Amino acid sequence: MEGLNVAQPDITIHLDMEGTIQRVSHSAAIPDSDVESLRGRAWSETVGDVGGDKIKHMLEDARDRGISAFRQLNQHFPSGLKLPIEYTAVRLGDNQGLVAIGRNLQAVAELQSRLVAAQQAMERDYWKLREVETRYRLLFDSSNEAVLLIRASNLHIVEANPVAIRGLGVSAQGGEFLAEIAAKERQHFEDMLQRVRDQGKAPAVMIHMGQDQTPWLVRASLMTAGPGPMYLLQLSPVSAEAPASLVNDTMPIADLIARVPDAFVVLDKQGTVLRTNQAFLDLVQAGSEAVVVGERLSRWLWRPGADLTVLLANIQLHGTVRLFSTTVHGDLGLETEVELSASGDRDGDPQHIGVLIRDVSRRLVNSTQGRELSTLVSTLTEQIGNTSLRDLVKDTVGVVERHYIESALELTNGNRTAAAELLGLSRQSLYAKLNRYAMDGGTPPPSDTKA
Repeated sequence: MEGLNVAQPDITIHLDMEGTIQRVSHSAAIPDSDVESLRGRAWSETVGDVGGDKIKHMLEDARDRGISAFRQLNQHFPSGLKLPIEYTAVRLGDNQGLVAIGRNLQAVAELQSRLVAAQQAMERDYWKLREVETRYRLLFDSSNEAVLLIRASNLHIVEANPVAIRGLGVSAQGGEFLAEIAAKERQHFEDMLQRVRDQGKAPAVMIHMGQDQTPWLVRASLMTAGPGPMYLLQLSPVSAEAPASLVNDTMPIADLIARVPDAFVVLDKQGTVLRTNQAFLDLVQAGSEAVVVGERLSRWLWRPGADLTVLLANIQLHGTVRLFSTTVHGDLGLETEVELSASGDRDGDPQHIGVLIRDVSRRLVNSTQGRELSTLVSTLTEQIGNTSLRDLVKDTVGVVERHYIESALELTNGNRTAAAELLGLSRQSLYAKLNRYAMDGGTPPPSDTKA
């Protein structure tokens, strides 16, 4: 046993049954922070405003069941140090009190912050390319000249802008441009293209196109692109009025944002809520906009390494944030996994910030169940050295078996007959397992013939 490496908790807090701290000890993973001065204080007073409810649930679970689920808290130390720590509480025998065992998640939080930074860098590169494409598309479609892209190998039209489609009568893509030109001018046009290919430029030429043989002045530029080079053609009518400008319609932006199904919120530079839509109110379980306006978004949005402070820092640094994963905590206790996209009203020192919040919890149901099972198995792994291999295997099988029984019952909406068929068990076998894991409040049915 001397050579066995047994995992030790980073911090251990001894509590009485009411949650008052009696003694604190910690490992080298947590700097010395005069933890002895925490004695006599309620544990809930040392975790900030948002951790009190979690501690209340942990203490109730430990008193009632002997052990609580793992929960993440921001532990405040007397020196001013704040660390994200994952705790579980255990009841001692003979009602001698409770013990809260914690693991320091600071390294995990730092990794999450670096991951967010790397992800944002990738996103910025991606959106730079998208911005270039958007500018090209805007110029291409809004040009008052007819513009076409034709493939250099066969002179087939690859793309045409709206003016070219209307004025020349060509198809947007796939047609042969040379067939649109008067037969006697085709060679003259091809000679111009060859000169562009050899010398990079050539004087514009006049060609007649369409059934009406309308005269057009055409200029060409060579573009290198895959799978082969293309010509960019700009055509201007020799005697025609310029196309009429398009009239921009006024869009009711505020009404559209109010009807967006994803949550939207406007913040000032400190993160205070200025305006929301109904989807945000539903997400945070608030009755009206007046309840949330003037509050900081951190009241509802936080997760170690992915809170409002990190979000605002990235917006100040980069101007925009995309695919920022975090958690929203509703006023009535609902926790929702979300992704954020945010942008300031200007590149440098934005005064107002728009945040779009999308609920992704339904995408994460399977991964969340997997993490819960992994957490339970990890808890058993920590017993190595204190429990025999036979007992460890037995307990692990029990944890996995219970997990799949719970999943089958959830899939069948509590129908035990259907759950038994789904698991390949008889009803009597399923009832026996429910009794074994204290999951059954009823009486097993008569024995089935099915094994």
